[in-house]
Amino acid sequence: MYDEEQQAGRPEQGPLAGFTVGVTAARRADELGALLQRRGACVVHAPALRIVPLADDSELLAATKEIIDQVPDVVVATTAIGFRGWVEAAEGWGLGEALLTRLRQAELLARGPKVKGAIRAAGLTEEWSPTSESMAEVLDRLLEQGVDGKRVAVQLHGEPLPGFVESLRAAGAEVVGVPVYRWMPPEDPGPLDRLLDAAVTRGLDALTFTSAPAAASLLARAEERGMLPELLEAFRHGVLPACVGPVTAVPLQARGVETVQPERFRLGPLVQLLCRELPARAHPLPVAGHRLEVRGHAVLLDGDLRPVPPAGMALLRALARRPGWVVSRADLLRALPGAGRDEHAVETAMARLRTALGAPKLIQTVVKRGYRLALDPATEGKYAQE
Repeated sequence: MYDEEQQAGRPEQGPLAGFTVGVTAARRADELGALLQRRGACVVHAPALRIVPLADDSELLAATKEIIDQVPDVVVATTAIGFRGWVEAAEGWGLGEALLTRLRQAELLARGPKVKGAIRAAGLTEEWSPTSESMAEVLDRLLEQGVDGKRVAVQLHGEPLPGFVESLRAAGAEVVGVPVYRWMPPEDPGPLDRLLDAAVTRGLDALTFTSAPAAASLLARAEERGMLPELLEAFRHGVLPACVGPVTAVPLQARGVETVQPERFRLGPLVQLLCRELPARAHPLPVAGHRLEVRGHAVLLDGDLRPVPPAGMALLRALARRPGWVVSRADLLRALPGAGRDEHAVETAMARLRTALGAPKLIQTVVKRGYRLALDPATEGKYAQE
């Protein structure tokens, strides 16, 4: 998995170079982390959830026995990994063949092509699958055909299906939920707490969510620690919440948090979205004949990545908020994390910042006043008016 220790190595330069992205996923975290790192991001991973092992899941066993005892009219398979896991768990309990026999007797609907592949790999054949991979289209078909008096089994996957089960029941169906991969809070909350701390202190540039339960779990943990207002403020100003799809975003939106989502609800498009959104937030500045772009934990100077210590980044952000204007030592001292009252800390951090940038003329010392970014003369008027 990915954690803070992996940030020690310098990332490969790419569209996300200089940015730090948090990953809350319990499943496929390695895949998402690798995609982000391949594009230059530093990745901090802390699972917001843990998955109940299928073999130990008494609720799944009970639902499986219920379906074997009384075959449903319709079975809705929603995810490939969930369907495969269900069949494998049934085999482990010695109920595999009995379950497959019942599934052959039911009308089997698959939400998308991956689920169809899992169904066929089990030796079964789906009756129908929507072209949109949308549960809304599955629901429309069921309601059009009529479900009054029918028994409908729905393979769940830890994520909510807003209105799906309720609509079926309102139309007269008996719904049997098959809870594959139930989510619970992590046994060790330490990594999640560190991720929360990084978010509220703006140590992250973005936080990714691939399931609604993960988003709900993170919010619940923040509330337990009394830091929910700080987290919500971070999401509104500084930390970009990126969700794989609209269902995943529901818990955040319920708290008034606006999220970004890709058009296609997949990990690849989610990463591509971050590759567009995060660089767009880092406005380049023409400074001392160079192009300076301030990112999360580093800068791009004429396209080259220059890692900067945290104290230096704090100073640089304070200067970049008013490019070309003199920022006093007292204001810069307030921007330094844990610096106390000694303005000498500003001089020390500034010296290290200049060394990290490798271009000392980028920041000018204004005697007895403070420091300023050395904006190119042709652009000073533009920034002075803002």
